[in-house]
Amino acid sequence: MQTNRSFLKFGVAAAALSLSAAGGYAVHAAAGPGGAVNAQPVAPVTGAAPASFADIVQRVAPAVVSIEVEGKAGPHRIVEGLGGGDGDDDDAPQGLPPELRRFFQQGPSGGQAPAQPMRAAGSGFFIAADGYLVTNNHVVENADKITVHTSDDRTFKARIVGRDPATDLAVLKVEGTNLPFVSFEDRAKPRVGDWVVAVGNPFNLGGTATAGIVSALGRKNLSESSYVDYMQIDAPINRGNSGGPTFDLSGRVVGVNTMIFSPTGGSVGIGFDIPADVVAQVSKQLISTGKVSRGFIGASVQDVTSDIAESLGVKDKGALVAEVTPDGPSAMAGLKPGDMILKVNGQPIASASDLTRAVGMAKAGDTIHLEVRRDGQVRDIAVRSGLRPSEEAIALNGRGAGPGGGDAEADGRTLGALGLQIAPDLQQGGGVRVAGVDGGSDAAQKGLKRGDLILRVGDRATNTPADLKAAVADAKKSGKKSVLLFVARGGVHTFIPVEIGEG
Repeated sequence: MQTNRSFLKFGVAAAALSLSAAGGYAVHAAAGPGGAVNAQPVAPVTGAAPASFADIVQRVAPAVVSIEVEGKAGPHRIVEGLGGGDGDDDDAPQGLPPELRRFFQQGPSGGQAPAQPMRAAGSGFFIAADGYLVTNNHVVENADKITVHTSDDRTFKARIVGRDPATDLAVLKVEGTNLPFVSFEDRAKPRVGDWVVAVGNPFNLGGTATAGIVSALGRKNLSESSYVDYMQIDAPINRGNSGGPTFDLSGRVVGVNTMIFSPTGGSVGIGFDIPADVVAQVSKQLISTGKVSRGFIGASVQDVTSDIAESLGVKDKGALVAEVTPDGPSAMAGLKPGDMILKVNGQPIASASDLTRAVGMAKAGDTIHLEVRRDGQVRDIAVRSGLRPSEEAIALNGRGAGPGGGDAEADGRTLGALGLQIAPDLQQGGGVRVAGVDGGSDAAQKGLKRGDLILRVGDRATNTPADLKAAVADAKKSGKKSVLLFVARGGVHTFIPVEIGEG
């Protein structure tokens, strides 16, 4: 039996329950000087679970708030069944993988929904006595009006100080003084197996505490963000918990709840938090400037998979440069497509996300030293960092029209070794156009499509079908099992390793 699996951004639950219930429990913990919550360690029973989590919850709960959001939801395709449907790619919010769902995008079934009033709810927590609080970006990104409810039944109007879609974090501000707040863990990182307590606003019920352990650290590739390696916890979290904090047993924030893995839409004990160090860094910048500034080198990169490594004849890990922005920092420094970046400022790079994160730490104008493998030689390239454009601008540039997708008429040339029909690129005067793909070939499995433009095989340019055939034949003669194709499609360039078959 096939089970549909879904990652759910659970930060906003439809306001089906009365908001008067938000914060509907008594909290008697007193705030310390300046409003800070008294966060003393709670000693667990040796070798067993703590006798009770009551003390820690009582200390930190006053700093946790319920967030009510009102706004207008734009037209969108309705996501059916909270991830329990057929998993059709068209149901995914734009820019997100199909398994990632945001609860506030739920609505009545029936295809396209017109713009309509939206009422939703999430969680957040104060990080300063004067009213700064943290939540998820997806909780407030479409908000026209934001109301914050505290555990002692006070209500505040909130404004957005800044949002960072790249990490799904936002900072809000309410007008108040001596508010209870909590601090981030900045000394000892949580370990797998440590006890944690999550407090939030599931299903708009108001302050709710759940406990569990840290299940795993450093979870990658769970969302569109290249800046977050998530902490996995098994404390039950559900719709409306988004933006709420997870605490250690000293009352310090170790993470911010942001999504769950679930086949049904409810908690199955697999939740994901943005780690506290990321939250602390981002929130500090948002409070200071209203935005997050990151370094930028103007290069598109991809992971070096085992197939790509075999095609290149290397065993190194790193990030493979697929494209450089004309006149951008990388182009000015001499970085080229096909370069494999091994280190940034002396620190090893194991993936494309590692590179993005390392570059993002730089400021505009900083010099970033890249260790690069090119043509079997390792060299150093110094790139002067620019300022990374907004995520919206990057996404817009990625949709530009390009050479891929044009009509390509087969001229009778078949490259059986790769399972491709190929033709000259008449429009561009360079490269080889894919005119057809054998459905059972490795090329088809790797995603090559009719209309793709093959610009190079390895380091050899392919200006004609004869160039491509000769490059593949030489690779086969030298004993290689695959070749690395440099492909253009829709204005985007990427490397695709393809196995060499018979033919």
